[in-house]
Amino acid sequence: MEYNKKGLAIFELIGRVLLALIFVFAALGKIEDYEGTRLYMVSHGLPGGLLPLVIALELVGGLAVIAGLWTRIAASLLALFSATAIAIFHHSLATINDQVVMLAETGFTGGLIVLAVHGPGCLSLDAFLRRARTRSSGGPVSTQPRGTPSP
Repeated sequence: MEYNKKGLAIFELIGRVLLALIFVFAALGKIEDYEGTRLYMVSHGLPGGLLPLVIALELVGGLAVIAGLWTRIAASLLALFSATAIAIFHHSLATINDQVVMLAETGFTGGLIVLAVHGPGCLSLDAFLRRARTRSSGGPVSTQPRGTPSP
């Protein structure tokens, strides 16, 4: 199937933003209720001293995915973080709410894995920097994301 860059680029951008917003807002919520979040982590057997790292990962990783900067790395780290959070915090399936939360977390993880594999698309800082490097080296400028077959 041919990749239609112009038709899909805006949807790649929208998808990245929607996927990453949860992490940005989660980080801001953890900052707002720092002590409550720390105690919640401790109650699940984690050291409260990890909280600044969690906040940094969610905030910086989420913003990086939104901007499309170091997207594959940020998406991979957030996917690993999400899978870990599922295992530690959302493994109970006792109620329908528990099941929905676990499945939502699983869905975020899947979306992040797809993003890590396929990259951010052409409306991203990664693509802009790649085009700038190609121009400065005198090589041909490709408008297709890496890994996309040429028509």
